[in-house]
Amino acid sequence: MRLLNEDALLQCTHAGNVENKPGQSFVFITKRLVLVDNDPEGRKISGCPNTGPGIKPCLTTLAVKEGYSVFVRIAQQRVCLDSVSGLTDGTPPGVVKYNVRQPGQPFVSANA
Repeated sequence: MRLLNEDALLQCTHAGNVENKPGQSFVFITKRLVLVDNDPEGRKISGCPNTGPGIKPCLTTLAVKEGYSVFVRIAQQRVCLDSVSGLTDGTPPGVVKYNVRQPGQPFVSANA
């Protein structure tokens, strides 16, 4: 599994884009910061087209359900792998997911 850097593309099920904001500032892959445990959580989602009467578009990511490395850490924080996924705040609640479409770099991988 590839490690995620700040160029990773994470999207909701409806193809809205998740904002990346690295939580550490000293480990880079391809000159871009590596994402760590809880970077994908509580992030803005832009461009979610899931709209209509009684429908709430995905605006924020919720907790990561899977995708943090068990073994690889940066300053005690688990690194994010290309298997990261979780739920969004969009409708229907508890159903709409976000996940990784591209890890942002093709070189560095690790086991879960």
